[in-house]
Amino acid sequence: MTSNLFWLTEAQMERLRPFFPKSHGRPRVDDRRVLSGIIFINRNGLRWCDAPSEYGPPKTLYNRWKRWSELGVFARIFEGLAAEAPEPETIMIDATYLKAHRTASSLRAKKGGADASSAERKAE
Repeated sequence: MTSNLFWLTEAQMERLRPFFPKSHGRPRVDDRRVLSGIIFINRNGLRWCDAPSEYGPPKTLYNRWKRWSELGVFARIFEGLAAEAPEPETIMIDATYLKAHRTASSLRAKKGGADASSAERKAE
């Protein structure tokens, strides 16, 4: 049986490690597992609580994502990887699908969301 889970390779981790903040105090849990989980969640537009158990506790994934986002770690990773490209002006990260998926999901989740308001308009 093949897995649909996403895992960063060791070569990819080697490229990313220079951008990681230094660990202070307690060592961080497995960076590869956590980052792979964060990518899986974002790529599939899932809620943190829907993270497969292979990535560890959802709270760990969320806390790392939030902390590193606030510290600008992910921005530095994107900038650093983009700077390695031969023509930086042609590099683009497209999150259109992810944003559209999350917007649609949030509308469905709201009580009386888009579906309810369109039904009300048809009834008028």
